Amino acid sequence: MTRFTRLPALLTLGVLAVAVAGCGGDGDTGGAPPADATEGAAAVEIENPGVITGTVMFTGTAPDLESIDMDSEPVCAEKHEGTPVQESVVTGTGTLGNVFVSVREGLSQEFPAPSTPVEIDQSGCVYEPRILGVQAGQNITIRNNDAVLHNINATPEANRGFNISQPQEGMTSDRSFSASEIMVPVQCDVHGWMTAFIGVTDHPYFAVTGPDGSFEIENLPPGDYVLEAWHEVYGAQTVNVTVPPSGTAEATFTYDAAMSASAVVPVGDPVDLHDHHISPVAVTPAG
Repeated sequence: MTRFTRLPALLTLGVLAVAVAGCGGDGDTGGAPPADATEGAAAVEIENPGVITGTVMFTGTAPDLESIDMDSEPVCAEKHEGTPVQESVVTGTGTLGNVFVSVREGLSQEFPAPSTPVEIDQSGCVYEPRILGVQAGQNITIRNNDAVLHNINATPEANRGFNISQPQEGMTSDRSFSASEIMVPVQCDVHGWMTAFIGVTDHPYFAVTGPDGSFEIENLPPGDYVLEAWHEVYGAQTVNVTVPPSGTAEATFTYDAAMSASAVVPVGDPVDLHDHHISPVAVTPAG
């Protein structure tokens, strides 16, 4: 099973970097080390910890994805093999990627924020990763790996947003969110096709699925939990999970292509998104 972005006890999460203030900001230039995936959960002693493993399934025919016209940014276009597309729906064989899975209810402990930042990168005029998670109070390092101007505009509802610019390659900047929020949309005001979503939790128990739909959340206290899956097009759903002492619980989510596709444009001639913006689907988290 392939394991993807998780803070609890397996992987690091994503990548982000920013600097000089276009609409307000700073000009940090130092790099950030990769996040320590075990730091958040390891800071609290867990007796007989368990694991949640699972898969996000996908039924139906996945929509064709929107082509991105990068003719105006050849420096970015040359970083892609073929025509880049909006990866809003990433599927495997009956599975769904880029799903943010997190514990929504059931935790009683408090978990200090890790001191190591997570990162989000701007490379080839796209965000990498597109979906990432962070603990409230943990720094996010935003990085520009393109020799073009990027503007990073985060528009949360429960947190203070930020809107900063990076006019030069290699610039970085740190930001953080103080409260849980699923999800925080991020947009580049210079390149309208650049979209990312950040899941903010008050604990380290979350994951992001890859194309194979798999996820694993480790080091959980035994108990009953509400587990939530969130996808930018198909919305949120929850399942109840019981984690046994020193054991493994399994969870499965199923999304169907007919649920929603309003954030996806049928493939055809490339759309110039410098002058066109598609708003992501607004989702009210369940639970």
